[in-house]
Amino acid sequence: MGFAICSVFLLALLAPLLVRLAKAVSGWLMAIVPFSLTAWFLSLLKISAEGAVLRQSWQWLPDLGIELTFLLDGLSLLFAILICGVGTLVMIFSGRYLHKELGRFFLLLSLFMASMLGLVLAGNLITLFLFWELTTITSFFLIGFEYHKEKARNAALQALLVTGIGGLALLGGFILMGQAAGTMDLAELLNSGELLKQHAWYPAIVLLVAMGAFAKSAQFPFHFWLPSAMEAPTPVSAYLHSVTMVKAGIYLLLRLSPVLGGTPLWHGLLEIIGGITMLWGVLLAVRQTDLKRLLAYTTISSLGTLVFLIGLDIPLSIEAALVYLLAHALYKATLFLMTGTIDHATGTRDLRDLGGLFGLMPISGTVGILAALSMAGVMPFIGFLGKELFYEVVLSAPRAAWPSILATLLTSVLMVAAAALVGLKPFFGPARFERLPHGPMAPGLWLGPLVLVALGIGTGLFIGPVDRFLLTPAIGAVLPGHIPDPLALWHGVTPVLAYSILTLIGGALVYLFRDTLRRWTGTWSANPLWQADTVYDWLLSGLFAFADRLTRILQNGRLRYYLLTVFISASVMMGSAFLWYGTITLPPLRTSVQLGDLILAGVILSAALIAARVGKRLVAIVAMGVIGYGVALIFAQFGAPDLAMTQFSIETITVLLFVLIFHRLPLFSRLSRQRVLNVDVVVATTVGVLMTVLTLVAVSSPQVSQLSQFFAEQSVPAAHGRNIVNTILVDFRALDSLGEITVLGMASIGVLALLKLNSIKRKNR
Repeated sequence: MGFAICSVFLLALLAPLLVRLAKAVSGWLMAIVPFSLTAWFLSLLKISAEGAVLRQSWQWLPDLGIELTFLLDGLSLLFAILICGVGTLVMIFSGRYLHKELGRFFLLLSLFMASMLGLVLAGNLITLFLFWELTTITSFFLIGFEYHKEKARNAALQALLVTGIGGLALLGGFILMGQAAGTMDLAELLNSGELLKQHAWYPAIVLLVAMGAFAKSAQFPFHFWLPSAMEAPTPVSAYLHSVTMVKAGIYLLLRLSPVLGGTPLWHGLLEIIGGITMLWGVLLAVRQTDLKRLLAYTTISSLGTLVFLIGLDIPLSIEAALVYLLAHALYKATLFLMTGTIDHATGTRDLRDLGGLFGLMPISGTVGILAALSMAGVMPFIGFLGKELFYEVVLSAPRAAWPSILATLLTSVLMVAAAALVGLKPFFGPARFERLPHGPMAPGLWLGPLVLVALGIGTGLFIGPVDRFLLTPAIGAVLPGHIPDPLALWHGVTPVLAYSILTLIGGALVYLFRDTLRRWTGTWSANPLWQADTVYDWLLSGLFAFADRLTRILQNGRLRYYLLTVFISASVMMGSAFLWYGTITLPPLRTSVQLGDLILAGVILSAALIAARVGKRLVAIVAMGVIGYGVALIFAQFGAPDLAMTQFSIETITVLLFVLIFHRLPLFSRLSRQRVLNVDVVVATTVGVLMTVLTLVAVSSPQVSQLSQFFAEQSVPAAHGRNIVNTILVDFRALDSLGEITVLGMASIGVLALLKLNSIKRKNR
């Protein structure tokens, strides 16, 4: 499994070279690796059907107990086959569909494929989250592939923000799960029984995990990013919407159902959100005129259906969800690729400008009609079986039966109408083109859709082997110990069949009166309050306005205000902490004070007063130097000669630099009013008192630290140095020191650039 994922990452690195060497057949070359992986995963179907679970693990961060783990069971195998199989056909299609920047496209698409494959094969929560975020990043670049278009850039940013926020929520849920269960390993989590459900953190875990899955799978109210993602090239849309990114959330819900499911919170949340999404998505779909946006909204509806099915508290619902998922992957990828062929051949995908294309595009027309029939749930396609199981589950739903039935019936009727719009409208009716503007299509453009639609028919006709080797092991991974009844395409004359017939009749009527429905839905859906993307725009604009206002206040370019902000914030936080914890324990006062201590303290205080009150620059610099040297003497007096020498060196260099720089500045002058100076006095006094109290509290607290003993013991054997302070800075905290040096180096380069710029300006004058 690790080799499979690495092979796709390697393919991504080689993509630009392959395109440069063989551009004409680059799509076919890029398809070799995913095709080989598809064949390998298919060879594992037999052992998966026998209940075998494959696991691979490597030490990653052993000190933290984190491993890079991969797990292959029936559920991950189903997704892996779809990811690699559909990815193979998308690679072939893309090689003929795109003509510019193919190397960059194949690199990004391969990275995305590898990320998605790693996600479904992940064996622990850390590995899963790593690949989860990789899909977010790579999809951002794919959606914004045509970066010269503003719409593409905005759509990519929107998808990144929405799914990124969901990813942060998911990370919180994973951390809580790992803490509650005591493990991040998926196999151990799946065998933990009722441990998580009985934990006090269970509601928070469910909400955080669900938020991550809902954002990724475009559930209400996060659904709006998916139609905007249509700015991506059509092959990307076909891949993202059928088997990959949007299915990641579905995979997560299925994977975690054994440990998080079975409670009213889990089932209620998924049923409500899934039900709203499936109905809302298809209502918006039937009023679209752009083929890709129409398919995007039907994808939202189908994802809502899957979440709704996962949420239903009956075993048959998981079986229905997996059948529906397989059917949706096949027909939706077909329809997106078919849309790409239409756009490629005619230069448009607007339904109002399409019609009568069947005679010019017979292969694409046939493929589109067959895929639309599967989407509508017509026998013998697997889409028919998915719809039948959907109705069967809803009719036996334990809660809210009639609302569920009505929502399901309305969703299915509108889905049939949407399928007719995609599969019939472009190919029949008045002809809009006498010939194809871009000539006949190459085999690479129609091969993928043809194979996918053939699989849609084949999986329906041969559902027995598909059920035994593919679906039943996946069901067993979600419902351990459950043995589902064998699937059959024909169940006889049943109430479910009556609902199916009613759905087809209703969908045909909606298609015939689609203009009336579009006008009716347009009256309320045009309201900005009903449009989630408008709300998103408002929120984003508000965030930018708030950031601009805050920046103007905090980043005003005046050092005095920066210092005031830091000091006041620190004072408020420290003061609040002292008040919160109540009593403050101070160390006992020293009864004997040496004369030298009093003299040194007096010198430091006098120098501080002089530095604050004097009106001459040189005197102020000298006074500040006296303060630094006085502190160095304190270090030396209390047995820290190395710190004292460091302090002497720093103070000497600082005084010299100040003298060299300050003599070029104007003389001191009083620019602040008395009221401002009074504020400065109050802030300075408050900070001084709080820092003094903090120091005394720290000194009085018991010093129990394992680090000091560790550094003392390991300084010689591990760092080969006897000076513990030096070994800490150079060895134990080497990355910290490197970071500090890097910051200082960057600041020095900036200062040098400013000085050079100033000298250039003088020469130009």
